[in-house]
Amino acid sequence: MAFQLTSSAFPEGGNIPIIHTCDGTNVSPPLAWSGEPEGVKSFALIVEDPDAPSRTWTHWLLYDIPAEVHELEQGFQPGRLGMSGSNDFGKLGYGGPCPPKGHGPHRYFFRLFALNVPSLGLRDGENRVGVELAIRGHVLGEAQCMGRYERK
Repeated sequence: MAFQLTSSAFPEGGNIPIIHTCDGTNVSPPLAWSGEPEGVKSFALIVEDPDAPSRTWTHWLLYDIPAEVHELEQGFQPGRLGMSGSNDFGKLGYGGPCPPKGHGPHRYFFRLFALNVPSLGLRDGENRVGVELAIRGHVLGEAQCMGRYERK
């Protein structure tokens, strides 16, 4: 079985519901995964928008997710499990899609990394560069799902 990440809130490549965006209540969508490689000791999640005007925008960083966890409920809050990094909105936790109006649809990639270490040794609030450096050499596998959102 392949390593897979899905959301019950939207199909692969489909539209992200407004509840999960800045135009709604901005709560994280539910996520579930399965089929991770053997030897996983933790997971790390990076959610990004590569279509942002100036650079790839980081919407969510979550790391040190215990290996026995295989889902995140809708509205996941920092401090529930694992460690939360600082997103590009300057906050811990999830920051939903909020592309500029009239900019067209943006793609949002939810990328889950299966890691061979139980902890990255980072503090809460780490930035994306720090998380990416810490996972280097520890990735056993990666799963992703993608949703779209457009503000008109």
